[in-house]
Amino acid sequence: MKRFNILFILLIMFCFTSCVDIEEHYDFKLDGSCNVVYGFDMGRAVSVLMNLMTDSVKQTAQFGMVKDTTLDFYSALPDSTQHKMTAEEVKMAQSSSLAIKMDLKKNIMKVSINHLAKNSADLQYYLQHISKISMGNQLNNVAKSSKPTSVIGKQASGFDAQQLVAGQDYYSYEVTPHKFYRIIDKAKFNAFLKKTASTFAMAKAMLIDMPYKVVLNFATPVKKVNNPKAIISADRKRVTLIADMDEVIKDPSVMNLKIDF
Repeated sequence: MKRFNILFILLIMFCFTSCVDIEEHYDFKLDGSCNVVYGFDMGRAVSVLMNLMTDSVKQTAQFGMVKDTTLDFYSALPDSTQHKMTAEEVKMAQSSSLAIKMDLKKNIMKVSINHLAKNSADLQYYLQHISKISMGNQLNNVAKSSKPTSVIGKQASGFDAQQLVAGQDYYSYEVTPHKFYRIIDKAKFNAFLKKTASTFAMAKAMLIDMPYKVVLNFATPVKKVNNPKAIISADRKRVTLIADMDEVIKDPSVMNLKIDF
């Protein structure tokens, strides 16, 4: 039951990725470690979902479920995914936490994935491999077999769970003790857009914007930032990049970051 509940929660999230307020946080420490948090606030998505749900669905136990829990990310993955993971990927997932706060009737739906990278090499490995963890098949199976989620299931049909921003693999990274470079691969991004065209079209039809915020906190002042859209704090220890998906679709390079610190 625990596994089912988690899948149900994440299914809602994947179906409405375009309606999610996304914040990506990096906190770099003096000892070389870095805490990474992918935060997803789906409050607006839930409000849209409420308008699509029938009264009978809203009265189900699953729709009324309230959650406020934290668990390791590995335990939230389906068995089929766990069996395909390497020993290093298992270790990475077990050292990452998944926090869920949910009360659909109050339009509350927040999920965050947290990982503490011990050093720059660990951080690069995490960023490159978290994208390979997919729960798409298991989530779609739940959608098709669960009556309380039938409306969601229709939205999820044919949906690739790697639409989760933490799971998007269209970035290449170069991370060192004094460098954080992230460059978008336009070919991979265009392939992603083809897969998600209907989802973004639905969001635009509902007049829903798709904000994306990246915040990087450094222990020492940054020396150089290449992106003109990036906002640097007065003490040069924080870099903030804010964009929406419309901007990114028009010019994917707006999400490129080259930071020397």
